Amino acid sequence: MKSLKIVLFFLAVFLAAGCSSKSQEETKAAAKETAKEIYTCPMHPSVVSDKPGACPVCGMALVRKTAATEMKKDEMQSLQAVSLSPSQRVLANISVEEVMRRSMSKTIEAVGVIDVAEPLQASVSARFRGRIEKLHVDYTGERVKQGQQLFDLYSPDLISAQQDFLIAATALDNARKTGNSTSEEVQERLLAASRERLSVHFGMRDAQIAELVRSQHIKNALTFLSPIRGTIVQKQVQEGQYVDEGMLLYQVVDLSKLWIYVDVYEKDLRFIHVGQEVHITNQAFPGRTFHGKVTFVDPVVNSETRTARVRTEFDNPDGSLKPNMFVSARIEVSKREALAVPISAVLSTGKRTVVWVEVGQNMFEPRDIRLGISSDSHYEILKGLNEGERVATTGGFLIDSESALQQPSSADPHAGHSAPAKPKEEKEHRH
Repeated sequence: MKSLKIVLFFLAVFLAAGCSSKSQEETKAAAKETAKEIYTCPMHPSVVSDKPGACPVCGMALVRKTAATEMKKDEMQSLQAVSLSPSQRVLANISVEEVMRRSMSKTIEAVGVIDVAEPLQASVSARFRGRIEKLHVDYTGERVKQGQQLFDLYSPDLISAQQDFLIAATALDNARKTGNSTSEEVQERLLAASRERLSVHFGMRDAQIAELVRSQHIKNALTFLSPIRGTIVQKQVQEGQYVDEGMLLYQVVDLSKLWIYVDVYEKDLRFIHVGQEVHITNQAFPGRTFHGKVTFVDPVVNSETRTARVRTEFDNPDGSLKPNMFVSARIEVSKREALAVPISAVLSTGKRTVVWVEVGQNMFEPRDIRLGISSDSHYEILKGLNEGERVATTGGFLIDSESALQQPSSADPHAGHSAPAKPKEEKEHRH
């Protein structure tokens, strides 16, 4: 009987211990479940509470947040990764896209002003003092051909120079007839000087001088011709007006080819090179595109606008384009195959440029990248990603916020994006 009592006593003690252990395990599990639910402010992640309420900073209602269980906290912090629940991913509309190679091209847009082509313009000035006897072209805007008569200029000096030339020519003939070689040599030099004065100073052409020798008729006025084909853009003389030597009378410009100067920002200058195709549009011709090419890139950047002038050249056979018009220009950068991600996937924190890469089921980590050219929808990736990796294309800002919530010890919500500081000893050693 005594033995039976002893057995029953130990059995009771064992059952009590088992119930106590089970109760403790249930209490720990309940506490763990309770610990998983915390409340925080979406705008101020540092505000954390174990019960609902209002944010003491901004007054917003606290939002319940369930701690992630996929990875340990120390593992998450070591990887700087963010784990989302399936419901969070759906609510944030997070989508991912695979990094792959695409045909990348860049379009540089700029504004410009039309100007005349410098080699295709000419100034017509008075070569000597005189009076305008007649104007053959008497209004601005008139189109002229090369060699077309512009005006007749009378001058007593011109008459005197022609007389001197004819006298020298007669004297040379007489010297040759007499056979005096010394006199002939002197007269040849005098004749050459007279011819040069008519040609260089007065602008007489060889045909006009030859006609003077043949006819022996001195002209009171000299006719000046247009040096190029083009349009009269300036006319600063009237018939009967007296003019001085060197006075500008006409400005003739060939508008069949024009220069257009476009302003390109310095960040895009590395994509510009001579020979590149340029397309322009103008409000005067909606729906019409003109095509030209880059001919020169200004070596100096404007210190105020941070742009450089790029000179382009365009054919203008019908005269539609006119100097001083404003145009919108597009410069196409040559296409090339490159790794690319959607523009929406790229986040810039100021100091760094990152994307969120999916490294596991509902798990993302920030990745530093270096960008190349951009198209309308994608960025070229020069460094930081490999082909086949998957990046978040939408919802990146929510992942960024979740990163701050899962790392409440950091005062900076972008701590996961900041470059790690170098140890003091390393900095001193580098210096």
